[in-house]
Amino acid sequence: MICTVDSPRQLRALWRRIHDDLKKAGIRPLGEEGLDATKWILCDYNDVIVHIFLAEFREFYDLELLWGDAPRVKWQQPPKKS
Repeated sequence: MICTVDSPRQLRALWRRIHDDLKKAGIRPLGEEGLDATKWILCDYNDVIVHIFLAEFREFYDLELLWGDAPRVKWQQPPKKS
């Protein structure tokens, strides 16, 4: 999963949300990188790798080119529970 955010604050907030939600589900990362940086964060959840970038660093690393032959999955917000 590759995400783009607009600020270091959003970078940390998105990482924290993903980390906390998966932790509640009993899923722990195998590894995390960039937690003390303000440009990108990578979280390895074995079957899913999460990349969170500030826009300029996403463009610089261009992971879409690296993974260009991988199937794309259209993401949708799950329905909210009533």
